[in-house]
Amino acid sequence: MRAKCLSDILKAGDRVAVSNITGREAAGVTVASQKYCNNIVGGWALGKGGQNVEISIDSKVPVYATFEEMVRSLPEDRKPNKIIVYSPPAAVYSEIKDIVSLHNNPVETIFVVTEHVSVEVTAKISEVCKAANIDVVGCNSLGVINTHDGVRVGAVGSNDPANSFKKGSATIISNSGNMVNTMASYLLSSGMGTAFGISTGKDMLIQSPLKNFLELARDEETTKLIIAYLEPGGIYEKQAVEMMVETKYPKPVISYITGEILQKCNLSLGHAGAVVEGKGTSATDKMELFDEYYGIEPFDPSKKYEKTEKLAQALKRGIRITSLHHLPAAAGLICDVLGIERDFKPSKPLSLNPWFVDYKGKGKKLPSKLVLHHGVIPKPYCDQVKQLSGSIGANPSRRDMRNASHCSSNDGATTCIYGNSVEDEMRKGSFIESVMTAWLGEKPQDFEVKLLEKCFIAALTNGPGTISAQGAKLSTSAGNDPNTAMIATLACIGNVHGGNGRVAVEYLIKVFNGVNLNDPYNPEEALDLQEIVNKEAERFNKQRNAAKDAGVDYQRIPCLGHPVFRDKPVNYDPRERIISEYLREKNIHNIFLEFYHQMAHKLKEIGVASQVWAVNVDGAIASVVLATCWKSLVEKRITLSRVCDLAFMVFALGRVAGGGGEYLDHKDFGSAMDMRIPVSQCKSLTRSKDRRREARA
Repeated sequence: MRAKCLSDILKAGDRVAVSNITGREAAGVTVASQKYCNNIVGGWALGKGGQNVEISIDSKVPVYATFEEMVRSLPEDRKPNKIIVYSPPAAVYSEIKDIVSLHNNPVETIFVVTEHVSVEVTAKISEVCKAANIDVVGCNSLGVINTHDGVRVGAVGSNDPANSFKKGSATIISNSGNMVNTMASYLLSSGMGTAFGISTGKDMLIQSPLKNFLELARDEETTKLIIAYLEPGGIYEKQAVEMMVETKYPKPVISYITGEILQKCNLSLGHAGAVVEGKGTSATDKMELFDEYYGIEPFDPSKKYEKTEKLAQALKRGIRITSLHHLPAAAGLICDVLGIERDFKPSKPLSLNPWFVDYKGKGKKLPSKLVLHHGVIPKPYCDQVKQLSGSIGANPSRRDMRNASHCSSNDGATTCIYGNSVEDEMRKGSFIESVMTAWLGEKPQDFEVKLLEKCFIAALTNGPGTISAQGAKLSTSAGNDPNTAMIATLACIGNVHGGNGRVAVEYLIKVFNGVNLNDPYNPEEALDLQEIVNKEAERFNKQRNAAKDAGVDYQRIPCLGHPVFRDKPVNYDPRERIISEYLREKNIHNIFLEFYHQMAHKLKEIGVASQVWAVNVDGAIASVVLATCWKSLVEKRITLSRVCDLAFMVFALGRVAGGGGEYLDHKDFGSAMDMRIPVSQCKSLTRSKDRRREARA
């Protein structure tokens, strides 16, 4: 290698350039790196010359069309000596060839982030770079960080390198880029910081494998301890151990070899190079190789190690750990036995940090010491979990929500609903919009607010004879307060009375499952609606006929038909008509409500019904709610269960307000207990004890 020590690979003052810099990953890493160490002088991307990658208001990285143009344009003291390659696999060789062929080339090291570069291309890269005296790290490397100089290339350390990487004496060499970050965090709990964090990559061929970096670390003054994360595949570890034996390597190496469990299952790790190719390349083979080199059994955290000369001689070579959780204790043992001074007092206690906790209702039965609370999910995984938790069909992560909420917040000065200030909501004055924001997590469109407002009003009451109104009246007659009477209203709402909206949403989702529906308001989306109607009507007719032949009940179409509006050739629920008329007046198409109407006519046409059934108000509410939620549902920002609940809640909120009206009215004008049925009208269907004795005699 051209480099003679690790700092030759990356140090303060190095000038970094980025290929394909405008790509999503490259641009994101560039921004984070500039904020951390400001060592990127420019980048290039075909067809993007003259653009910039914006870092902040007063900082930006220039983009050039080609590498040659960049080097030609930059002044001498800004020409790059380090390159990080983010190009696609097919373009990597041509990019590197352009770099190598440049006259008076200032480049010393190339870091290849790209994964799945072919063996043939990797071999070519090795040859051309060796001839040009340029070191290559990768392919599939996440990059390198030099903590003492406060510089990095690539994404090592994610968006906040300083959080995990503190100046220290340990150098991490890892096949996996993310494991560099993880091991640096673990070391903090033992009082050890990091000198260098190095991701070698793990494609089929590794340009700078473990042996190379161990040789560079030998003479690096800042490195006193080396941590190696290794995977199956390749003979690089064998070469490294042979070198350490031959040279009597002077620094201890803690190794962790992963892949043993997958090996037993005949599976391989995700990296392209983690494929067992033959003898000596499996996880087990590599474990035996290192154990033989160390001359000591793998680290046992439960064992009491005595400081003996034999132990010291073994630990001068290092020790293998069988779990990453053992890294801090193993590092501590080596420091204590060999007299290596810790870098600082342990700054982070090593404890379990469970991302997900779900005891399925059994948590209260467990001893308190065994009950774990939801931990903090580190970056970048926290963003991925947040996205996943809103997916249809996904199980959102569970945590202790006693003092936490996505829906509401209060920082002591401002109360918010999903980030929207309550004061601002009050100034706008739309109760329905604010309610739907709290329920949906985002604001509905203006016309959707108008439609939902009509749905709430329609649900207010259907007269004093309804079950929910009766509940409020009975509670009032018993002398209860308004909240109790309103609760009684809610208690009398169920799937038979008022809950049909939930069932209707489930039904509509089933009908439109597999249909490529993007916008339920777009009339052009209805081109195949007649086909959907015909198919569903045929299915229902067959189900109904089969059930009648068998003499059993069948599942009816929810919200189609109404016990009051049923005697005309074409029947309508007047409340549903108001919603339909508004849609027609505003020239708004709702495919779900249109489906219901066409379905009612189709069932009459094929003889299932003698009249055209009315689409009742619950069906209209379900259609409005589902259309309002459809985009969020398709983009997986909300769950299907939330949409079903919303249809029920729209009816329930409207009806509970109506229940409050029944309470006030009955309290002012109703006679006490006037809802009680007189004794003379009550019948007992059981025999008295005397009559039962007579019957037995």
